[in-house]
Amino acid sequence: MDAFVDIRLLPDPEFPPTTLMNALFGKLHRGLVAFGEGAIGVSFPDVRERIHSLGTRMRLHGTAETLQRFMATEWLAGMRDHVTSAPPAPVPPETRHQIVRRVQVQSNPERLRRRLIARKGVSEEAARAAFPDNCTQKLDLPYVILRSNSTGQQFRLFIEHLPPQNQAQTGEFSAYGLSPDATVPYF
Repeated sequence: MDAFVDIRLLPDPEFPPTTLMNALFGKLHRGLVAFGEGAIGVSFPDVRERIHSLGTRMRLHGTAETLQRFMATEWLAGMRDHVTSAPPAPVPPETRHQIVRRVQVQSNPERLRRRLIARKGVSEEAARAAFPDNCTQKLDLPYVILRSNSTGQQFRLFIEHLPPQNQAQTGEFSAYGLSPDATVPYF
């Protein structure tokens, strides 16, 4: 990853930054699905995890050629009045690296029980013992709210920025621009 593109949200009197970031991330996801390469990562340089805010800037990471091709697509259609961006720029030298990943919450014990019964064939009593009613997990991370294209339901996609590290790790990025093991430049 030798290049990046910063996309900044513009102030808007009608929409708070969180609403605009949700819309921008949804557009990014649909754009990455259509692009289909798994070579673009995302980070949020202004993230403030203590207040669950991703900030007002999204940074795309990749090679200069990949980012140019992606930015030439129409993935930002409908958002151009709400954002500003520049052409791909080189990553500064001596940059550290960071994993930015999705963290999924296990929050519905009934759904977890049904899944365990269907996948492992255990009894309902065993499933209830494995997932009691009070086994819900809460995450204290920033998130975006997206709408599932398949079910139409809204869900929270929690995003975690791991501590910076000195070595880059290669790997593929999901259609959300996130990866459990590949790093993006941190600066």
